[in-house]
Amino acid sequence: MTIVLGLTGSIATGKSSVSEIFKKNGIPVVDADLVARQVVEPGQPGLQAICNQFGSEYIFPNGVLKRKKLGELVFSDYKARQKLDQLLAPFIREALEKERARYLDQGVALLVLDIPLLYEAEYQNLCQAIMLVYVPENLQLERLMARDHLRPNEAFDRMQSQISIERKLNWADIVIDNSGSPAETEQQVEAWLAISGYLGH
Repeated sequence: MTIVLGLTGSIATGKSSVSEIFKKNGIPVVDADLVARQVVEPGQPGLQAICNQFGSEYIFPNGVLKRKKLGELVFSDYKARQKLDQLLAPFIREALEKERARYLDQGVALLVLDIPLLYEAEYQNLCQAIMLVYVPENLQLERLMARDHLRPNEAFDRMQSQISIERKLNWADIVIDNSGSPAETEQQVEAWLAISGYLGH
């Protein structure tokens, strides 16, 4: 039987690094960010839905989404972000469920669903367990400012658009503390894989 592990975090907590550790150890990963990008590619219904909702000024003449322009809107306007999330949610969920079913059919031992907004979009029912990549909020703010070259208020706005990492901490089944070095994080993930019997699968 396949165990489906939901992998989540919050912006700039290092979830992508943990996702890479799973891949390095041969564990299949379904990446929700990748799926979200695919549903808004030219010709996809997700892109058409954005055009209908927000206007053609968010689409380049060649039919490609103006990601930066849309990002600026949704991170500064909570209602617009909610609208976008609601708009794309059905397309993303359908594509994710299709990928999940494909791996279940293959009978893999462990499948990781890498979903940044796992709690926000209520994907818990697709997973048997949830792993949270955690750093304290002050470190999250610091890393986000450094990574995206943001002012403190801009970084804080982006953090506020998600459920706080401290609340997620109370809900997770497994917690990976990413406050230290990359090597320490990798050790924690591989220790969990080893204890769970998935290392070397």
